Amino acid sequence: MRAFQKSFAAICLAAALAAGSVAAQEVQGAHLSIELNALEPVEDACRMSFLIQNGHTTDIEQAVYEAVLFDTDGQVNRMTLFDFGELPAARPRVRQFIISGLACAGLGRLLINGAETCSGEGIVPGACTKGLELRSRTDVEIIG
Repeated sequence: MRAFQKSFAAICLAAALAAGSVAAQEVQGAHLSIELNALEPVEDACRMSFLIQNGHTTDIEQAVYEAVLFDTDGQVNRMTLFDFGELPAARPRVRQFIISGLACAGLGRLLINGAETCSGEGIVPGACTKGLELRSRTDVEIIG
């Protein structure tokens, strides 16, 4: 009988911990995160590396974001589209873009202006923008 009580208590504890984890996910909600991870000068260009995490329960078949690049003086340098492609659910992906004619040292800020495309089976409207988490591991600020 004592072994049964210990097993039952262990099962209850595991269930409580699992419920807490699910509740924490529901509070945060499913979302995407985009991290500007690195900048690297290459010839007459700047290679921008991003780490993207799809926190949704379904795959995103294509995610394209409109981005605005600002120089260190705060003026718009250019607008462009970043096609992050397919983003599997709950898996990180790294994407790189080479921006010709841009010196990495001249980049001051990056604005994610919105999602141009966000598609996939079962993807709800706003899935690529609602709760979008942005961060940078570089000196360049990323906002949205």
